[in-house]
Amino acid sequence: MEFRVTARRAQPDTADAPLLVLALTSGATLTPALTAVDAALGGALKRSLDRKDFRGSRDETLFLAGGAKGPQRVLLIGLGKPASIPTALKRAASVASRQARKAGVTSLAWFADDQSDVALEAVAVGLTMGFWEYTTTRSAPPEDERRAPLESAQMLVSDETAANAAIQRGTSIGDGINLARQLGMLPGNICTPDHLADTAREIAKRRGMTATILGRAEMKVEKMGSFLAVAQGTPQDPKLIILEHKKGPAGSKPVVLIGKGLCFDSGGISIKPAQGMEYMKFDMCGAAGVLGAMDAIGALNLPINVVGLVGSTTNMPSGEAMNPGDVVQSQLGKFIEIVNTDAEGRLVLADVLSYARRYDPAAVIDAATLTGACVVALGHAASGVFGNDQALIDEVLAAGKSSGDTGWQLPLFDDYKDLILTDAADIKNTGGRAAGAISAAMFLKEFAETFPWVHLDIAGTAYSETDLGFIPKGPTGVPVSLFVDFVRGRAH
Repeated sequence: MEFRVTARRAQPDTADAPLLVLALTSGATLTPALTAVDAALGGALKRSLDRKDFRGSRDETLFLAGGAKGPQRVLLIGLGKPASIPTALKRAASVASRQARKAGVTSLAWFADDQSDVALEAVAVGLTMGFWEYTTTRSAPPEDERRAPLESAQMLVSDETAANAAIQRGTSIGDGINLARQLGMLPGNICTPDHLADTAREIAKRRGMTATILGRAEMKVEKMGSFLAVAQGTPQDPKLIILEHKKGPAGSKPVVLIGKGLCFDSGGISIKPAQGMEYMKFDMCGAAGVLGAMDAIGALNLPINVVGLVGSTTNMPSGEAMNPGDVVQSQLGKFIEIVNTDAEGRLVLADVLSYARRYDPAAVIDAATLTGACVVALGHAASGVFGNDQALIDEVLAAGKSSGDTGWQLPLFDDYKDLILTDAADIKNTGGRAAGAISAAMFLKEFAETFPWVHLDIAGTAYSETDLGFIPKGPTGVPVSLFVDFVRGRAH
């Protein structure tokens, strides 16, 4: 079902809506518009604030019954004391859509005093994100337990024409995020490398892009020995997926976005513990982020050249699988000793990074659920950011801050290369437990020597094992927003 977000010139107290949403900061007082709403509610809004029934804390909610006229119900949502108002509005808007779905209302009206383009776009992103619900492999509830679906949202504004462009941008980004979340949530027996390739073809057709798909045979011709080592343990055909958005000046260097697409990661011969292994269907969230971002970039029709690359396979134990101690040769020519077959994502990305050289890129950003070590270092609040060009790193960090996909830079000092040296080959694919996220990035750096490059380790941010209120348990859509903000910055 399509979710529609539109602008409407109306005052909140007179808006005839099943649900009116008011986003309030901590310690908020009644503005003239809110005073009118309070009058329509018979003073219930002011009483709730005076009694501290609602304090405006982040994600706090309170439902109020509507009056005889105007909104039928009112939902108060807290913004807290935000460092970034747009990020807080996006989060609150997602909460609003989720609460509206649970309440069974078909439409909601959103009102907030901040009606800048940036704020309106952020709200549209959040409303669209909150609408998303995973139902693909779930049976529908009994008919007498079903609630009416949420179909639309209206943003109450003073100027519809000015608001519509910002709302359209926000819904395009929200749709890209939801595409990434949908792909991430699908089980590995459905979201296969073939499925990701088909999704890329659909995006290309919908957005006027070019899609090229390489399989096992084509990658052998390309001499992608590192990527193919991971894929040799599975009968599924691996895919190198290439999406090209060509809306920039002819001949201008593209931005290249790269995603790790391990549709399931068992660890291979170095098999993972059984407990929690089901979460390894999320090991393709970097790929989902690239596809979601490319869909949004196409919808926004950004005047820039962008290439999306996805390396997709599964990592399985079998009689054909790679073994610890094997040595393979990458497309770049470097020999790699495979010390641990569960450090497979970097083997895939090594050859995808090498493949990116043919585009003579202006910048390359890869995203991967690469290491548990990054989760130990940063938890679930920030992605690890590494790179070989400080100006590009700063640009990516700024895009993360503005979009809400927060990142934190970690070092790549030359001394760390000692961790991946070996007597058996040029480098080995893991440096052990100490500085595990750094040694993984150091490995990737070996294949990104000819262009400005940033690596995002999203192992702690790509999915959540609990419901976070503004997003459900499962994939978060990181780093779609960061990718889009970065590319928009380069386009303008």
